[in-house]
Amino acid sequence: MPGLAAVLSSLLLFSLAATGSAQDSKEPYLGKFINKFNSYHHQVSGHVYAVDQYTILIKDFSYDGEGTDTFFWAGSNNRPGPRGFILPDEHDSTNVLQRYHNNDVTLTLPQDKKLSDIKWLAVYDLTVQDTFGDVYIPEGFEAPQPQSLTSLSRRGHGVSSGQIRIIDSKTIEVKDFSYDGTGGEVYFWVGVGPQPSSKGVKVPDEYGYVNPLRRYDKEDVLVTLPGEMTIFDIKWLAVWNVDEKQGYGWAIIPDGLNIPPSLVEIIPMKTKFPNCEQLHKDLQIRWSTHGPSITMELAAQIEEDEYVAFGFSGSQTKTQMLGGDAVVAYINDYLTFTEDYTLTAHSPCLKVLDVFKGVCPDEKVGGLSNFQFTSRSREDGITSFQFRRDFDTRDEGDILVSDTEGAYIIWAIGKLDKDLKPTFHRLYPKHNIKINFNRKPEELNCQAFTSVQHPKRKPWGPFHFSDINIQKITARLGPSGGMRGFTGTTGQLSSSLAWYLHGYLVPEIYLKRGQTYKFLVEGGKNPADPEFYHPFIITDDPVGGYGQLDEEARREIRVLAGVEFTRRGKPQPTAAGRLCVWKHQDTGDRRLDDDFSDFKRFRNSLRLHCEGGEAAVLEVTPNNTWPATVYYHSYSRPHMGWQLHIVDELPVLVGAAAPGAAAAAALTLAALLALAVGA
Repeated sequence: MPGLAAVLSSLLLFSLAATGSAQDSKEPYLGKFINKFNSYHHQVSGHVYAVDQYTILIKDFSYDGEGTDTFFWAGSNNRPGPRGFILPDEHDSTNVLQRYHNNDVTLTLPQDKKLSDIKWLAVYDLTVQDTFGDVYIPEGFEAPQPQSLTSLSRRGHGVSSGQIRIIDSKTIEVKDFSYDGTGGEVYFWVGVGPQPSSKGVKVPDEYGYVNPLRRYDKEDVLVTLPGEMTIFDIKWLAVWNVDEKQGYGWAIIPDGLNIPPSLVEIIPMKTKFPNCEQLHKDLQIRWSTHGPSITMELAAQIEEDEYVAFGFSGSQTKTQMLGGDAVVAYINDYLTFTEDYTLTAHSPCLKVLDVFKGVCPDEKVGGLSNFQFTSRSREDGITSFQFRRDFDTRDEGDILVSDTEGAYIIWAIGKLDKDLKPTFHRLYPKHNIKINFNRKPEELNCQAFTSVQHPKRKPWGPFHFSDINIQKITARLGPSGGMRGFTGTTGQLSSSLAWYLHGYLVPEIYLKRGQTYKFLVEGGKNPADPEFYHPFIITDDPVGGYGQLDEEARREIRVLAGVEFTRRGKPQPTAAGRLCVWKHQDTGDRRLDDDFSDFKRFRNSLRLHCEGGEAAVLEVTPNNTWPATVYYHSYSRPHMGWQLHIVDELPVLVGAAAPGAAAAAALTLAALLALAVGA
């Protein structure tokens, strides 16, 4: 992601493309203007802005680079002189200044200084003690800083808040926000005029979704204004019901706010299509229709190892993944793929009783690929795929799309695995989305893309336990926990599910050689269920999914427990017990998993659901032939388990930190049993 200097520079350079906006000639907001440089020598020039109390932006800075010992120099005496201090350049370097020609330069004051502590900024040569150019800070000058407003008014559905803070020109923080979540088509909504009205604009929620607002209970919410819009373009922020055309609470935005410019990078929208809908802050669907076909463009802000999926719901009355028909688009080096998928289960494509089920390419389930690729581009961080599809493909596995009425759609963004197959999505909708692809008049309901830098959150794990008294270990299923869960702990891509051993998400367990352990396995025993059939196995392979591999790949893996082989060498799992799953509660949303500060809070938000029957028992006695590190897995799906450490003597763990992760938990037997609710 770009740093401060790069973002501010991009604000100066971008030009607006066709978005239906009335802001085509608007200059970007750079902060509070101080003055232009007084030029004395060496062609020094530029316009100087205060970004905030600690940051200065010089727009169109020039200097011929001919000085001997020249630096950016600041001080608090009446005029530039030898008493002062060096400001590092835009690269945070204190090297002698080189030549500049109309460059945009961002300077950050030292940690113990702020703008009110200095009276001038100069381009100064220390050897000859001469000022080549300077600018003076006016007396009483107030640098931009976040501004606090009143709270939201309370008009219904439990809407309330603490103070509203304008963080910068595109970011609003709503402190202690509450809303009961029952209002229906309710959104953050901004606009002009003396009070909220239907002539406003939807604002994506704090996760970038253009969804009806969920329930909030005294949460701090950061709202980023969409596209090129800034705080100076609006007069109010509301919680607005689109259907009822009424606000449940709002706040007025005063004029003349002295706030910092936004660090959000704006990426202009470029399209020749007459229709566009914003599905997420990072995803747009654009299209045109001609006769029996739709030509579509997916434009997404994704990483190079990610895919974007778009398609048609498996239900005619709501947005539903199951039964859906979608295109999965991605780029691999110079090759582009737009593959037609049929979605029959919430799982990767698995062979279940000799039939492929799950998220499978049409060609694997007897269909044809009917999304016809035409072109693609990758520019300014936006990847676009263009393809064509008929309203009626006459393919049994495809959804018939009405050319007169709206169609419910589905979409997702996620990572590709090493085999270039889509893994569990990180972004996806949880509300109904309906689009009429033959609508009249045509509409462009999209904004420019915005790129926001989010701080990286520490994973909850890894969790280690080592206890001579533990000889029975409960193995159940549960959600993989977002980037702070399975992926954060293992560094691997995640499935939707992962193993919970004694209530912990993929812990690392120490087993002593020669001691017998019993794994009580509750991962499902119905082999016809592609989502919840997970016999427990132990191998020397870190990935898992042994049952889905071909014979050649299996030869490379040593199975240590959980699989028997027939006389013909066909593998059969031996540890498939009843199904016990930790699930999100009815009001839970797994897209919010990363918001939990620690695993205990996350686990306490789940509820255990168990079917009738008994656990399978997998008994193992590690011996001297076992490697020092082995892995527990699901027989039927990869990326669900993690490490077992095989040792001669169990270590005493005292909370040692794992590299790049949170401190490892040294778990006692009592702590494990306390967490293993329902064991």
